[in-house]
Amino acid sequence: MAQEIERKFLLNLSQWQQVEKPKGEHFRQGYLVTDPQKTIRVRLTDTTGYLTIKGISIGATRLEYDYEIPLTEAKELLDNFAISELSKIRYKITYHNKVWEVDEFLGANEGLLVAEIELQSEEEAFDLPAWVTKEVTGEEKYYNSNLTTHPYKNW
Repeated sequence: MAQEIERKFLLNLSQWQQVEKPKGEHFRQGYLVTDPQKTIRVRLTDTTGYLTIKGISIGATRLEYDYEIPLTEAKELLDNFAISELSKIRYKITYHNKVWEVDEFLGANEGLLVAEIELQSEEEAFDLPAWVTKEVTGEEKYYNSNLTTHPYKNW
């Protein structure tokens, strides 16, 4: 069974601006299903497309099935079937042997920065970078699917 164990955090903007970052990757992400029990997402990068099915979150854990799909099909799915959508730039930063994915949201969610770390278990220990602040794991307003319909600019 495929599962994702992920924790989310907000960032300290001034600390984050001082971090040396790799080139970010632009994501266009849309949802085919945004049910509280499950989401079906299409993600398009400059080079790849993905279809992802996620179950309900229980703590920091949920079922996740992620499939690479052709770029043209990802674009067609987004253009023709997505009921909601967002864009963001993702930066991957390694800190103390853990990969942090930092999303800088664009458009209606501009100004929101969220850091995520994927773990092997919910009890796994890890160190917080100085630029990480409040944990928001489980806060539904920070779910990407919710940001498509209740964007940050409206909070």
